[in-house]
Parts: sequence; structure tokens; C-alpha cells
Amino acid sequence: MAGQSPLHGVRWCGGCWFQRLLKQPPAERAALRSPADWYDESNAMDSTNIVLQVNGIEVIYNHVILVLKGVSLQLPEKGIVALLGGNGAGKTTTLRAISNLLKGERGEVTKGSIELRGERIENLSPADLVKRGVVQVMEGRHCFAHLSIEENLLTGAYTRSDRGEIAANLEKVYTYFPRLKTRRTSQAAYTSGGEQQMCAIGRAIMCNPSIVLLDEPSMGLAPQIVEEVFNIVKDLNAKEGTTFLLAEQNTNMALKYADYGYIMESGRIVMDGPAQELANNEDVKEFYLGVGGGERKSFKDVKSYKRRKRWLA
Repeated sequence: MAGQSPLHGVRWCGGCWFQRLLKQPPAERAALRSPADWYDESNAMDSTNIVLQVNGIEVIYNHVILVLKGVSLQLPEKGIVALLGGNGAGKTTTLRAISNLLKGERGEVTKGSIELRGERIENLSPADLVKRGVVQVMEGRHCFAHLSIEENLLTGAYTRSDRGEIAANLEKVYTYFPRLKTRRTSQAAYTSGGEQQMCAIGRAIMCNPSIVLLDEPSMGLAPQIVEEVFNIVKDLNAKEGTTFLLAEQNTNMALKYADYGYIMESGRIVMDGPAQELANNEDVKEFYLGVGGGERKSFKDVKSYKRRKRWLA
């Protein structure tokens, strides 16, 4: 269970809180409230509008490698939620667990549950999830290199038969991504990385999704293109009501556009809270935004930074 930290205004995992408690002088322990007390006061999300809920899932690869260790998160309707953390933290695995793409990587959810509007979805196929409005945009700007931009977009509507609505959706994509309209006949292999990422997101929009799982949208893109992509995501959220779950290493950019954030370390959620509060949190500033901690100058101190993270203390 997570609780509201009296020091930082964001929630910490209960186990990490207990370890911090043991390090406090006995006289000061009574002043620290339990995670249960924090949770009851400050649950930042309204439970009535939660469309996707992940409840304590564990994921194992190859029947032996434990990657996710009790991950829980909530996705509110028409919200933008950021899932943050470094390489190997478990962000992509979390998204694959939700969209049920683990089997292709020899992975499986062995514990916990995933609910979409109250319905358990762990046993649904990826195609069934797409029909229910859940679409994942994979990491790496996956496009069909030999197809044109427009042909790539139309593959997103492959399961649909309503030609009129498909045409309307295509125009909607071109409205949000005007670059794609000018490059509609260009072969995807010969477009820029930013245009390929826009094409991948546009292809997801062609499915008429209610929830988009977006994996590392900024990876390998120039800063100005990253800003453009995130602005389009914000527009789609505001104007179309599309819900987004962003798995992202670019913490600064993600917190700028998200409403709420979760931070992952080694397969666990270690912190969560409103995006603005996370952005102002001293630990997040130091370890993810590169701000603060200027008093440490030796490489020895930098190497041991994990031991000084409050949630790993």
C-alpha cells in the first residue's frame, strides 16, 4: 500500500516507509504516520472514474526471471499518466502485461490482476483488447518500411469495415499530424524518425482507441520533435478524450504533460503522485531531472547514489 509522505507530498511504497522508520531515532518514530494513515487522507485519484487498474501483478520471463514484483497502478478516464524509470525498471513489461503481449517474449503474469472497467483482461488476446479500445504503440517507431505513410495508417483500421468512418478517421489523423499528410505517399523507410513515430501513433488512433499505451515516445528523437509529439498527445487527450499511459525515461518532458506519475525501480513502483508534486520533489529532481545535489563532487558519491535514495534506504 502507498501513503502520503509527510516530507515530500508524494506517496511512497509501504515497505520502503517501514525501512525508513527503522532508521529513525526511537524518539522520532512516533511522529511518522503509517502508510495506511497517509492513503486514507490523500488518494489523489477519484476511484469512480478509473478505467484501468493494475493490482499487484508479478511477471516472470522464461519461467524463472522475475521482472515485475507487485506492480499496482490506476489509469483515470481521459487522463495522462506517466510511468517513469530508468532502463530495465520494468516499464515496457508493465505495458506488455496490460496489452497481453508478453507471450511473444516468453513472459507471463503469475500473480495479481488487470481490470478494464471492472472486467478482468489477463486472458484476453491482444486483438480482443484492441476491440475494447486498448492499443499499444510499441517502442522503436515500428512501421512497415515498404508501405507508404497512408498505407501504414490504414493498417490500423484493418479490423474495421465502416469505410466512411475510416476515411473520417484518416482525415482526423492528418489534422493532428499535418506532416503525415504532406508525406502520405512517401515510403515509410524514407521518412524521418519523428515522422515514423507520428505514423505509429496515428496508426493507433485509426483503431478508435479509448486507451493508448505509449512506450518511449521520445526515444531517439530531436528535442523539438519530442516537444511536438507530446503536444499532439496532449491535444488528443484534451479534444478526443483519449486516455494515455506513457512509459518514458524523459522524466522532465513526461511530468510536464502528464496529470499523474508513477516511478519504477527494479520492477516495483517506488513513488507516485500528481505530476507537479513529483516534479517538485527533491529526490525526483536529483535522481531523474539532474537538479540539486550539487554539494557532491566525487565519483565515489555518484556511484553510491542508490543507497541514498529514500525509497531504497
